[in-house]
Amino acid sequence: MSKSLRLSEKWFRRGLWGVAVVFAWFLIGLGATVVGDLPQVEKVQTLEDFIDPTALQSVRDDIRDNESNSRQISDVLEQLQLQYNAAKADTESEREKFTAWVATRQATAKPDQDQELISRTQRLDNLQALERTALGRLEAQQKLLLDAQQANEQAQFRLAELQQGAQDEFNHARQSQELRVFAYRLGLTLPLLLLAGWLYKTKRQSTYWPFVWGFIYFALFVFFVELVPYLPSYGGYIRYLVGIVITVLVGRQAILALNRYLEQQRLAEAQPETKRREVLEYDTALARLAKGICPGCERAVDLKNTSIDFCPHCGIGLHDRCGHCHTRKSTFAKYCHSCGTGAGLTTADQASPV
Repeated sequence: MSKSLRLSEKWFRRGLWGVAVVFAWFLIGLGATVVGDLPQVEKVQTLEDFIDPTALQSVRDDIRDNESNSRQISDVLEQLQLQYNAAKADTESEREKFTAWVATRQATAKPDQDQELISRTQRLDNLQALERTALGRLEAQQKLLLDAQQANEQAQFRLAELQQGAQDEFNHARQSQELRVFAYRLGLTLPLLLLAGWLYKTKRQSTYWPFVWGFIYFALFVFFVELVPYLPSYGGYIRYLVGIVITVLVGRQAILALNRYLEQQRLAEAQPETKRREVLEYDTALARLAKGICPGCERAVDLKNTSIDFCPHCGIGLHDRCGHCHTRKSTFAKYCHSCGTGAGLTTADQASPV
């Protein structure tokens, strides 16, 4: 249709389409904010809401105490490990010195009277005793840490049992909540979609058509982008079933619309040419001619063939002769492109006073 519009009208229409897009953008922003805030009408439930609070608190206290004990025991264990490592290092150092000394000393005839040997042996025994003592304290602390870790594991296991026992009830409550929130969204978006359908049917060519189209874009976006992704799944059954229902409804409407269109075209083609021309808009006719189709039946016609003056499909006139200069012209043109005479007027008609 744009080829039949005046240049200024084209730019005005482009600007109005921009108004429609901007209007839809602001509406979409408002709708997204409202739809996003809808879940706040429902209290967010967690798994802990379905567990006995006394048992849950008891288990959490045990876990907290065990973790605290484990940290304290670990701190002490680190100190004992350092002490044991130091004692072990002292023992190893003394043993190496003792071994080197024994290898180089001159053994006496009576070793039991060798005071240096007795002194070194005693010192090595003392260091070994300190090492064993440090190792004992280290092992005792490791046992305490193991006991604390095992107690914490048992508490964690009890917590897991409590959570497992509440899981089914929590899942059911969450699904119910999702359905309620989806119902809120549907209750908000479905009327908008229905209103958009009514506006498309009755107001899309009205004076305020930019706002009508802006609202239509907004309703479609809110319904198919803001609503459909939040459709409950239930393993995919709900979404597939809803998809099937929507496809059937849309497909049925499309089939009915096609049948109505074909019936209207059949009835229109059965009417006289003058009657058909009365209901055919000028811009619509020019737009169809620009596409190479008949303005009456919308079938393809070779308009460049100068021998074709009537549509071979519906019989509507496509070309005739100017009453003044007899130039071949379109029957839908309001004026002759050669002499400017109005359509259907002769030279005498054009010259006669009004």
